[in-house]
Amino acid sequence: MAEEATTPAPITNGEGISQQELDSNALHDELVMKQQEAIDKEISLTIPLVRDKESVRVLTEEYKEDAVYQKKVDEISASYKFIRRTRPDGNCFFRAFCYASLERLVGKEDEFKAFREKFAASKDILAAAGFTQFTVDDFYDNFLEILDKVGKGMTDQELFDQLNEQSMADYLVVYLRILTSAELRKGREFYVNFIDGEQSLDDFCQLEVEPMYKESDHIHIIALTSALGIGVRIVYMDRGLGGNHDFPDSLAPSIHLLYRPGHYDIIYPNAETV
Repeated sequence: MAEEATTPAPITNGEGISQQELDSNALHDELVMKQQEAIDKEISLTIPLVRDKESVRVLTEEYKEDAVYQKKVDEISASYKFIRRTRPDGNCFFRAFCYASLERLVGKEDEFKAFREKFAASKDILAAAGFTQFTVDDFYDNFLEILDKVGKGMTDQELFDQLNEQSMADYLVVYLRILTSAELRKGREFYVNFIDGEQSLDDFCQLEVEPMYKESDHIHIIALTSALGIGVRIVYMDRGLGGNHDFPDSLAPSIHLLYRPGHYDIIYPNAETV
């Protein structure tokens, strides 16, 4: 009597997942990664790191089919005249903060001296958090180089050109990221309350703060503004109640940023509202 043919059991990885499923998942992940790389490349080729100032009213065209956002633009334009858009690459908060913090010092000697002193002290925060001098020096020195050029009379256009150079701009963003991480570690008992789930503060810093292209949340903003003593007003433009929030609460804002879901740009108050 002939034996019945049997279908061979699929090869699994010991957890009930077949090799075919593993291969399919790996292919899907690779396709997603390549798609994201293509998007990132297109963004880097077509969108500058920071743009020229434009009227806030340019946002009207972006949201011409959306009545809710049209109303938001009207509300914002009552207090703000210009916007400077930044590249939407995950670094937008740090890039906007960096540009605005340097731009406000152009031609203002007293404010420059105060900020330079605060910036020089930021290296101590990094040392206290365990960052080695070898890790920090290149990023710190490049930031200080640009800062001192501002103090020596760098023009607005020269600053714009410098901060649109990818390599230099990225050095500055990296420094602000590791400084934010150091400030979080320094005040861990306070900041740990802002972290969701079971993730430790150290893991959060390593995974969500220090790497480039990771988006920022309130915890990043609070830490960085506290470390450098710069007040920032975030103006919210979303489908919620909107409004403004100042970080930290104890400082008057000298920088104004517009938040739209997942993105930050620089905005400039009307003269009468400064």
